[in-house]
This record gives sequence, structure tokens and C-alpha cells, in this order.
Amino acid sequence: MLLRVLAATALFLVPTCQAFAKDFGDNEPAEVRTAPPKEAPFFLFTDTQVSFRYQFPSAEPGVQVQRADGSFATRGIPKYITSISHADAWAYGTNFFSLDILKSANQDPAGTTNAPGGFAQYDYGATEAYGLYRGTLSLNALTGTKAFVLPGIVKDVSLGFGFDANSKNTAFGPKKRDVVGGLTFSVDVPTGFLNVSVNAYKEWNRNGFNLQPNRDVSFDTVPEFEIVYNFPLTFIPGVPLSVAGFNNIVMPKGRGVTDVNAFAFNPKTGVEFLSRTNLVLDLGKLIWNQPNRLDAFVGFEYWYNKFGNVERADFKGTEQKSFLAGFAIHLF
Repeated sequence: MLLRVLAATALFLVPTCQAFAKDFGDNEPAEVRTAPPKEAPFFLFTDTQVSFRYQFPSAEPGVQVQRADGSFATRGIPKYITSISHADAWAYGTNFFSLDILKSANQDPAGTTNAPGGFAQYDYGATEAYGLYRGTLSLNALTGTKAFVLPGIVKDVSLGFGFDANSKNTAFGPKKRDVVGGLTFSVDVPTGFLNVSVNAYKEWNRNGFNLQPNRDVSFDTVPEFEIVYNFPLTFIPGVPLSVAGFNNIVMPKGRGVTDVNAFAFNPKTGVEFLSRTNLVLDLGKLIWNQPNRLDAFVGFEYWYNKFGNVERADFKGTEQKSFLAGFAIHLF
């Protein structure tokens, strides 16, 4: 899981040690020899894993059903999600990359606006690919000091940066691209880790319902906040449980277009809030005494104003409350 591997942010520097040995001959004085120092590995921590999860009921903006009384409601969408992720830590910071392949059931149909007649919807579910990268550079490591330590509060402050990119084969046809950059604070907690990031956020996307030249949209640069955490739970002796999760907040980012003729399909965005919390069981450690090999997890995800879309009486699917369950295999 992405949340366990981000514990690497606590690792920055490893001292190199020298080994010494004495060799005594029968008729010669003792000679002290210095053994060649062992070369420190470039990466202090690495973890690559594949996970599978089932999530229901997911929601998508605009995917809705009409009740008998004429009102609209969000249409629940089961999703099957395969993820590949990698995290590492080196002397000056950390890297994290993930790729999610999200397969929807047919409640969220694939489609296109490029078909003859302008619109086509299919009887099978859409597929989305979502990639994410986050990196940090430790200011303590870069300066060779402890100037960015506040005992009991902050262990380090890092420069944070990254990007997101997605694509989905629906009629809307999103092609989200965003970049983030700011500061990441490693909170001084007794066990586990807690990181808080404050970023500037800039997004570009595509809206397939707009006519050209308004299909490509560019949103305002706005503040964005990220919280990532992982804490071991020790209240059940011998059971390796942990709680892991993240929270993202993106402030309103405008309409994405300036052409008033495109405002109908590009209403003002709202504050976007995404939260996921998982309860993780280390099955490898529990069954085979081999930790960090196989995890099982259950969790809950809440997404308000999904992708910035604000709910209206005739536009649902912007609020997601979904349960999830799955497992993760650590490769190396």
C-alpha cells in the first residue's frame, strides 16, 4: 500500500562505519590494519508492490439515475482496481510512484464523443489509468544541519514536488495533468509516521462535452494540502495491524475556460476533499513470520466534490462514500 511505503520519508542519512582488526605474528609487533570501508547503498529503503482491491459503491460526476418523482440520485458503481507502486529513500529525500488501473462495471459505461452523430455509449464499463509521482528533498540533508528540526513537533522539512496524470475512455474523456510543489513537514510522532504537505497546485484537463476549441481546459493555480500517515496498532498482542491513510484538499480552481459559451459544461468548481483510511493486516508476518511480504486490508473512502465538481439538483455523483477490500504483494 502506498501509505506503508511512504514511511521512507523518515530515512535520510546512514553513517558509514569502519572496521578494524589486529593481526599478531609469532615474532613481529602487532599491526593494526584498516579494513576497506563498505560502500553504502544508494537507496536506503525500497519497496515495490502490486495490490488488488474491490471498491463499492464508487461514484462518478454525472453518472446518475432518475427516480420516479423526477429527481436524480447518484448511481453506485462497483470498481475493480489493480495498483503498482514503488517507494524509495536515498540520502537526500524520497520518491513515490503509483499507477492505478480502475475498471468500472457497466453502471459507468465507456463511450466517446467522436462517434458519428457526436455521442456513443457502450454496454461495458469504462477503464481509467491514473498515475501519480511525489518526491521530496530534505532541507536538513541538503544543508547538513538540524536547522529544520523542532523537537517534539517536526523532525524535518522537505521540498515536495510531483505530478498526476490520468486518462479514461468515457464520453467526457478526461486527460487530467497536474503539477504540485511546496513544503512537506515530517511530524515528530512516537511511532509510525505523519507527513503534512502544503503545495501550489496547477491542473490541465479535457472536457469531451465542450466544442472545440474549448475541450482542453486549464484551471487556476490554487493551494493544495496533503496528509499521509501510518500508525501501528498494538492493542492486540501478536497481531500485526496498522492504520494507514491519506487526506487531500484542493481549493476551488475556477471553471477551466474563459469562453462564456462553454460555461454550461464548465460550472465553477468547489473545494475538493478526498480521504481514504485502511486497516492493514500483515499476513506474511502473522502466518509465516516474514513481514512486509503480503498484506490484506479493508477501508473506507470519502470523496467530496469529486474532481472539483459541485453537486446540483440535476447533477449527481460528486460525493463518493465507498468501502474497499483487497490485498497487496510486496515484490522487492
